[in-house]
Amino acid sequence: MFFASGGMGYAIIEILWRGKTHWTMIIAGGICFVIFSLVAEKLKKRTAVCKAAVCSLGVTAVEFIFGVVFNLLLKMNVWDYSGVRFNILGQVCPLYSLLWALLALGVLPLAELINKKLRV
Repeated sequence: MFFASGGMGYAIIEILWRGKTHWTMIIAGGICFVIFSLVAEKLKKRTAVCKAAVCSLGVTAVEFIFGVVFNLLLKMNVWDYSGVRFNILGQVCPLYSLLWALLALGVLPLAELINKKLRV
């Protein structure tokens, strides 16, 4: 459930943000929302900012791994952050990590709600 909704949510965000998406981003998004769910469950007592920071690190790690595999190794050119300051191999950058943290602040309550409903 988390994987499917995360995959679709990620694709929708990409379409709204840059006008397109790629099938690999559906997989990445699924993994990211599973991470959000785990953070919501395992770090219940932590502040929202702490949880958002952990989610941001998780999304950044997923994007880096997917970027290295699909952009650099397989040459699929799904995205390129090489024009953004402080990027790492053109695959991740602090600006987008910050944006993922801000998005996590809004999405974590949804993950918490779904976790709560699934426990019942």
